[in-house]
Amino acid sequence: MSAADTTTPAKVPPTRPSPPPRADVRKPPRRRGEAGAGTPWLLLAPCLLVLALVMGYPLVRLVTLSFQKFGQSQLWGFQPAESVGFDNFAQVLGDTEFWQVVVRTIVFAAGCVILTMVIGMLIALLLQRVSGWVKILVNIALVASWGMPIIVATTVFKWLFDSDYGILNAVLSRLPGVDLIGHNWFASGPQGLAVIMLLVIWGAVPFVVITLSAGLTQVPAELEEAARLDGAGAWGVFRYVTLPILKPIIVMLTTLSVIWDMGVFPQVFVMRNGHPEPEFQLLTTYSYDRAFVVNDYSQGSAIALITVLLLLGVVAVYMRQMLKIGEVE
Repeated sequence: MSAADTTTPAKVPPTRPSPPPRADVRKPPRRRGEAGAGTPWLLLAPCLLVLALVMGYPLVRLVTLSFQKFGQSQLWGFQPAESVGFDNFAQVLGDTEFWQVVVRTIVFAAGCVILTMVIGMLIALLLQRVSGWVKILVNIALVASWGMPIIVATTVFKWLFDSDYGILNAVLSRLPGVDLIGHNWFASGPQGLAVIMLLVIWGAVPFVVITLSAGLTQVPAELEEAARLDGAGAWGVFRYVTLPILKPIIVMLTTLSVIWDMGVFPQVFVMRNGHPEPEFQLLTTYSYDRAFVVNDYSQGSAIALITVLLLLGVVAVYMRQMLKIGEVE
């Protein structure tokens, strides 16, 4: 028997069974959207509170007055306000003068918006092709005109178009065959509204130019170069390259311009010395006259509420266009 057979093997200690793994009792992490869902509303709360205080009560009061009979007697407390239902709206909508004012307001706003967008686009395109110092000078002039108070700008335009001392009549009268000395631009409604339209456009163009200039910087030069190589001219490049990229900005600017130009008040009110004639009446001044000149606060409120509904229709069209643009993108 060999030594290998006589040696006893070493005993191996038994291994302990490993304990089962612990179950992960930690709570699953919350999604980022669930965790911060209330953060935007928390940040918007101060702004929404201010809007509710500044605009909420006047809007509720406006709606309430439009369904009541409310004049000077009710204002001074001699008689209680009476609910008349839709009588105020029936009187307003049945008034021929009201529809003339509506048509005049739409034509006025359409003219202001179209000219503002066209002139603003032309100036924005021009600024892409001038030298740096010219661009700086133009931007300074735009910001200066944009920042000028409306009352100051209206006073300047009144002086420019004054029948006795207006510089415009004197300059135009130097042209051959033109005699405008003593010409009153506000003797007729169309001429006077054209002057007011120029004032509104003059104040609105800077915002359009600055916004479109910022948008033009986002147009890729490679796309414009490719379009030129394919044989497109300047109009083709603008129509098929620049315009589609600027479409969201154009839609936004057009909507804001419609809202602003439909709500023009101080330009007309100050230009006509606080008493706009019937041929100068727009929806805003017409509502003001019915409420504070005729002292029929109910009809004035009804006209103002109809104006708000018209503007809400414009906003609805804007939202629809933006949703379409988002679906395409």
